[in-house]
Amino acid sequence: MGVGIFDVIGPVMVGPSSSHTAGAVRIGAIANKICGGIPARVDFYLHGSFAETYLGHGTDNALVGGILGMSPSDERLRNSFKYAREKGLDFEFNTIDLGDVHPNTIKIVMHSCDGVIHEVIGSSIGGGSILISSVDNARVEFSGKYPTILTTHEDKPGLIARVTSLFADQGINIAFLKVFRYSRGSDASMLVETDAQIPADLICAIEKLEGIKKVMYIDESH
Repeated sequence: MGVGIFDVIGPVMVGPSSSHTAGAVRIGAIANKICGGIPARVDFYLHGSFAETYLGHGTDNALVGGILGMSPSDERLRNSFKYAREKGLDFEFNTIDLGDVHPNTIKIVMHSCDGVIHEVIGSSIGGGSILISSVDNARVEFSGKYPTILTTHEDKPGLIARVTSLFADQGINIAFLKVFRYSRGSDASMLVETDAQIPADLICAIEKLEGIKKVMYIDESH
């Protein structure tokens, strides 16, 4: 596994706590990518420590900034509410008990401009690192450190092999591959994290495979 700048010196961030600001920004920014941009409305549901301290630690500003596409080092984070109003973003903060999860966990429900609802659950696990555990009610597990493909697909033989062969054909190394399903023969989710950015033509090729229902591409660098 490669070592990134977060692992060596920690995140460059605006705010008092990497867990409550840098991690929160990153979760919000990934939610932005899953939504396909800034939503019309977003509801934040804060659990545990997030719920108790989000106002004092600036987690609220960080989450809104992430939804707007800002990074942890963006000086505009302190005024993210103002920029949200300028963009016409409607948002609300709520507290929730999400059960046996990390204390710094957030559920984000986004209403896109075309009426589609997206949902993301993520945890800020320390030092600016995060773990996304659910996307659109599908169980997942990824850190956002790598370019990531997330599919929804039919659970049938050979499909995973066809997807991985497409990566091999383009010389893109797969760092991690995980498959999640609720029951045999039902829809499943596949996570492919890579060592290089994934070109648009490869994403299109995956989308065209028989049995693939949905493809999301998540890359924090873009």
